[in-house]
Amino acid sequence: MSAGGDTLDKLVVFLAKRDGIDKLVKTFQYVSKLAHWGAESSRPEFARRAKSWETASGLSRKAFRSGRFLTGFNNLRRAPPGEFGALAVLANAGEMVYFFFDHFTWLARAGVLEPWLARRSSFISAFGESVGYVFFIAMDLVMIRRGLRQERKLLMREAGAGKGADREKELRRIRVDRVMRLMATAANAADLVICIAEVEPNPFCNHAVTLGISGLVSAWAGWYRNWPS
Repeated sequence: MSAGGDTLDKLVVFLAKRDGIDKLVKTFQYVSKLAHWGAESSRPEFARRAKSWETASGLSRKAFRSGRFLTGFNNLRRAPPGEFGALAVLANAGEMVYFFFDHFTWLARAGVLEPWLARRSSFISAFGESVGYVFFIAMDLVMIRRGLRQERKLLMREAGAGKGADREKELRRIRVDRVMRLMATAANAADLVICIAEVEPNPFCNHAVTLGISGLVSAWAGWYRNWPS
């Protein structure tokens, strides 16, 4: 099969996933935000269209995530005991609050509910989301550190005992896992910036460039993690 055909097949698989569609539309949302910022003073008509695209993309993502809070609820039920138990509970609880109240934000902005609900539900959603991201980042950093220690032990044994197929396979697994966790950390950190802009508005986080770049970092890191191997 040609490289182009293989890429197309992977794209089809990627877009068949809910997360794949979300990352694509998120890219549209934040590219249009940057386009609106860049054209606002020089090309007002283009900026207006870009803003409409951004708004439509944001609402589409919220509609597509309907019922997603059940994933967080299910993860809460299955939270592992031991050292990651508390971190997993807090992370998934924050994510569940985020997705649950996101329904009200979507319905209010779509005109189904009272418009004033959008601001309040958006704040609660962003607050829960930020709590979740902090603990997801903490768990990933702990696992990255463990992976580095395990990799060093394997490399030291390799120097003394020679290479083996099992050792090489384990090293590859650790390195792939580290890359995926780094991508998750980058995405969560970028989304945390967006949450802070909602929870505690400030000139840096609320600037269109900061939000645009953060959104694209999150989208593309998620794209990388969900792309078929």
